[in-house]
Amino acid sequence: MFTQFTSSALALTVSLGTVMSCQAEITGKDYTAAFNQVHQINAGDLNVGYVDIGPKDGQPVILLHGWPYDIHSYADVAPALAAKGYRVIVPSLRGYGTTRFLSDKTPRNGQPSALAKDIVNLMDALNIKQAVFAGYDWGARTADIVAALWPERVKSLVSVSGYLIGSQAVGKQPLPPKAELQWWYQFYFATERGAQGYAKNTHDFARLIWSQASPDWKFSDATFNASAKSLDNPDHVAITLSNYRWRLGLEKGEHKYDSYEQKLATLPTISVPTITIEGGNNGAPHPAPEAYASKFTGKYEHRTFGATVGHNPPQEDPQDFVKAVVDADKL
Repeated sequence: MFTQFTSSALALTVSLGTVMSCQAEITGKDYTAAFNQVHQINAGDLNVGYVDIGPKDGQPVILLHGWPYDIHSYADVAPALAAKGYRVIVPSLRGYGTTRFLSDKTPRNGQPSALAKDIVNLMDALNIKQAVFAGYDWGARTADIVAALWPERVKSLVSVSGYLIGSQAVGKQPLPPKAELQWWYQFYFATERGAQGYAKNTHDFARLIWSQASPDWKFSDATFNASAKSLDNPDHVAITLSNYRWRLGLEKGEHKYDSYEQKLATLPTISVPTITIEGGNNGAPHPAPEAYASKFTGKYEHRTFGATVGHNPPQEDPQDFVKAVVDADKL
């Protein structure tokens, strides 16, 4: 039988436990372990693997990775944002990590609007009406497209390398030789030799791209291997080839995305509050900030990170990336 003292002590213990739990949530304690606890949910054509950390009633933030990287690009950024009270969602794009197609009959299509619709489907599945978006590489392009086609779903945007919306017509236009050289892998993927080579040497290929895109980033084997495992997804090679072949007009894509691509082909402006970012030493193909500033018609800022930051700012400079996300939320 409980005495009044025992009952009071128990209540105090529960109360203290609740306070400590809340404090842990606010300070971000143990959030870093979340990348070992990936959730799964059906959304559209996919069963999506995603990290979901921070208070469930916090402002949602969706962080989108690039190619050939994965969710671990945000292993420092996501916990820091969660500790500030944000609910942080980091999904594996189609063809990465534990994300899988629900049907074997679904085309392994990597066209840009398909990736964007995946994220809208994920938001619907999670009952998230609006989120702050941030991304780089494929992730930035995906975030840009969501902001252009579904602006009501995007509270604000952080986009590395700015405006990355394109079209097959744009992709067919020749570039100056130096610019074409930077896209060497796109032409490689257009060939059967390239398809076989990427399938055979996926990890070595990714390591090379990481090194070229971020010349000053001295990432460890452990850092690389944490992400490289995501490239073992059974659909990764097919999605990669499809994405780059679609850009060159070598694949048609799926008809259900035609209306999206038609609008994107007009290179629509983005009206949501935006901060664009460029690494001071980005070795990957990217447009100059002055070339795309006018495409952002809402509140807008551009930031160039340090001279040694390359193509993957959230992993190379997580502190400044977190600040950009928080500042964009306040625009």
